[in-house]
Amino acid sequence: MAMEVTQLLINAQSIDGTVRKHAEESLKQFQEQNLAGFLLSLAGELANDDKPVDSRKLAGLVLKNALDAKEQHRKYELVQRWLALDMSTKSQIRAFLLKTLSSPVPDVRSTASQVIAKVAGIELPQKQWPELIVSLLSNIHQLPAHVKQATLETLGYLCEEVSPDVVEQEHVNKILTAVVQGMNAAEGNNDVRLAATRALYMALGFAQANFNNDMERDYIMRVVCEATLSPEVKIRQAAFECLVSIASTYYEKLAHYIQDIFNITAKAVREDDESVALQAIEFWSSICDEEIDILEEYGGEFAGDSDVPCFYFTKQALPGLVPLLLETLLKQEEDQDLDEGAWNIAMAGGTCLGLVAKAVGDDIVPHVMPFIEEKISKPDWREREAATYAFGSILEGPSADRLMAIVNAALTFMLNALTNDPSNHVKDTTAWTLGRIFEFLHGSTIETPIITQANCQQIITVLIQTMKDAPNVAEKACGALYFLAQGYEDIGPNSPLTPYFQEIIQSLLSVAHREDATESRLRTAAYEALNEVVRCSTDETSTMVLQLVPVIMLELHNTLEGEKLSMDEREKQNELQGLLCGCLQVIIQKLGSEPTKYMFMQSADQMMGLFLRVFGCRSATAHEEAMLAIGALAYAAGPDFAKYMPEFYKYLEMGLQNFEEYQVCAVTVGVVGDICRALEDKVLPYCDGIMTQLLKDLSSNQLHRSVKPPIFSCFGDIALAIGEDFEKYLRYSMPMLQSAAELSAHSSGADDEMTEYTNSLRNGILEAYSGIFQGFKNSPKTQLLIPFAPHILQFLDSIYMEKDMDEVVMKTAIGVLGDLADTLGSHVGGLIQQSVSSKEFLNECLSSDDHTIKEAAEWAKHAITRAISV
Repeated sequence: MAMEVTQLLINAQSIDGTVRKHAEESLKQFQEQNLAGFLLSLAGELANDDKPVDSRKLAGLVLKNALDAKEQHRKYELVQRWLALDMSTKSQIRAFLLKTLSSPVPDVRSTASQVIAKVAGIELPQKQWPELIVSLLSNIHQLPAHVKQATLETLGYLCEEVSPDVVEQEHVNKILTAVVQGMNAAEGNNDVRLAATRALYMALGFAQANFNNDMERDYIMRVVCEATLSPEVKIRQAAFECLVSIASTYYEKLAHYIQDIFNITAKAVREDDESVALQAIEFWSSICDEEIDILEEYGGEFAGDSDVPCFYFTKQALPGLVPLLLETLLKQEEDQDLDEGAWNIAMAGGTCLGLVAKAVGDDIVPHVMPFIEEKISKPDWREREAATYAFGSILEGPSADRLMAIVNAALTFMLNALTNDPSNHVKDTTAWTLGRIFEFLHGSTIETPIITQANCQQIITVLIQTMKDAPNVAEKACGALYFLAQGYEDIGPNSPLTPYFQEIIQSLLSVAHREDATESRLRTAAYEALNEVVRCSTDETSTMVLQLVPVIMLELHNTLEGEKLSMDEREKQNELQGLLCGCLQVIIQKLGSEPTKYMFMQSADQMMGLFLRVFGCRSATAHEEAMLAIGALAYAAGPDFAKYMPEFYKYLEMGLQNFEEYQVCAVTVGVVGDICRALEDKVLPYCDGIMTQLLKDLSSNQLHRSVKPPIFSCFGDIALAIGEDFEKYLRYSMPMLQSAAELSAHSSGADDEMTEYTNSLRNGILEAYSGIFQGFKNSPKTQLLIPFAPHILQFLDSIYMEKDMDEVVMKTAIGVLGDLADTLGSHVGGLIQQSVSSKEFLNECLSSDDHTIKEAAEWAKHAITRAISV
């Protein structure tokens, strides 16, 4: 069955394109025609020490890719194919893989480790390959160190692939024992010690029972802390990575060790290699994250029996931790502001300082202010920048009252620094800090405003001036302007920005047109700020916003006229199209209602023409933005939008078919809802096509699951728009809603992410039911819905009994109960009376603190009373 693949694998890495392509096609053909032989040949190649290293590495990689894929549906297919192979093929492949672990070639061993873990990920949950863990553990006692190293690496990958409940506790204990022994200082071989430390990192999720046992936990913690002192830098880094993971996984077990860990992390931050120091800082960032979450969840008030009390490690560490972090701020790199992906010890220290501020609030201020006051005017740019960075980092967390006086005193100083400081770094951080001041300490909720008539003009003048600075500084100035505008969102009819509106808009457009606008995200930041200034503007400036329409439309027109562009230019062009469509969307939402609607709608035809042309360009981002803008236009145009449908419909259909770029699909589903609300029954001619596509989307296993909830609520939008004409879709949509409802009713024991998804699915299903009931209300065809009532009540009861619905679902669910009673009346009175929902759930909603839930419940109560009394 197996065949010689060495030459094919070498050719597949050839620099000659033709040779490479031919080899890739031959491999693909082999895989399709004879999967068992293909996988066996690859495993044989990987295991054969006489073969060239390059062909063996690629054999392992191709084998791994035949077992796993990123896309869920593809992964499922590959798993099924593997499980369907005959036992003897699988046994031979497993034997080859285990043999490879003793190969003298490190890369080949490492590849085999990953493949074994992938196979284990498929087989262990199916109770297959039960002897794997035992045979790996027996390898640990082998003499050659490289076999031990490869086996530990395999155990680590295995823990990453397999969920803890698949491995028996007895095996977990043995794996942890092997791993922790491998980490021990007594282990003479550094490669083994490193592999063991990395394996522990991946196995920590399995160690729940062991961390609950004081002796075992003490032993694990001691070995990890000792490993942070290893002479080998990679081992120290890996050991700190373990501590970071322990901080988030076993926070509640750390009280006994925290003082020692502080000493170890402080020494590493001050003296060790940057790669190690970064992890040591990350440990404290993790502790802060945990404490912020706990304090948010419990609102700072702890009942005596709270499950996860907060140990306030951050607060206790403040006197030592804050000075440590402030020192790191002085270790900036010369060009860190110009490199988007830059990450270094100064940035990590500032980020951690920001988390400390969120975790401890006002208590941080006295620990940081002396540093700022001492350094802010020093001749060395590093000291000025560090002081500014420290200030910007602590603005989120402490109360406005605690910060107000300091910020007021600092504001003029910072505006001067933006204008006059010779250092690009200092200006960059100063503009960022101003943005943070406006984000957290400016807005309708703040009692004493920072921006007053006295300083408003100076602030705007300086920001506009700064937008002409280097791209990285200008980008931060645009960000500051964004938050400045946002703070005036709920200001009422007179905004302090009105006198400067024209000048701000002109300046932002000029920034977007700079030659270097594609550096440092500058152009994006300029349009984001422009959108926010328009969105938060008042009626006083609506004529100026109207004048912006032809300007932005011309810009969009110009991007569509492009000659032959290079890949890079095309990408920038597509990004610009997306930004301009986004800008038009904000303008449509601003001007699409009275009194500007009439004037604005005169540009609608031209605008729609431009959006349709954007669909001709291949760019998901631009499609998404154009689609959103069309949704806004439909909302503004109302029934008049019907004239665009004949031409727009094909693009709508394309969007609904776009499985690959599922965000485009999701946005298109939302736009169908906008169009239904705008056109009402005029959407009827398009409904067959739309419903067919939506039903296809739902039954596809290729479409990302996040698009499914909005599709269900879209059923509701369609039913509301076309009323009793929805009759012909009932026999397709109702069974789909029912099976999804059954699936989403029971999600207990799921993780947070799954619970969140389940709730969004429930909400989509309920919105569909609600739209269908309201659509059929007062129609002679109402009785068609009676057969579905028992199932819907059962669904409402079961999600109530699960006790894990969020407030959004609660409100929709109680609304559906009301819609059911309101539309079907006496036909369902008896059924409703028998349901849990009509009693306990209704009463719970009636006494809710959320007034929207309470209102919905009161309406439902009236509807039920009417249905029962008939």
